[in-house]
Amino acid sequence: MSQTLLDALQYYGAGAATLAALLVSLNLGRRWTGWAFVIFVTSSLALIGWGFLQPDSEGIGWQNIALLGINCVGVYSHLIRRKPAKQQASND
Repeated sequence: MSQTLLDALQYYGAGAATLAALLVSLNLGRRWTGWAFVIFVTSSLALIGWGFLQPDSEGIGWQNIALLGINCVGVYSHLIRRKPAKQQASND
């Protein structure tokens, strides 16, 4: 595997996770948070690839498999699932 590709996966994963965490921490609303979780998903995918392709880094790969599941729940709950009408009125 090319060292350049491995480096790109590693640094993209780290940078994307940092950006997504910043967006979540700013609490800009449901849609922004949902898109931050999409960025987290791409970060997890990159770090899964890096973790299993880079020697002695399987722990990061396994950790990001778990995080991928969590991040998919975040995408679902913030971008796909509709909030009940009563909850929308009280949160707007």
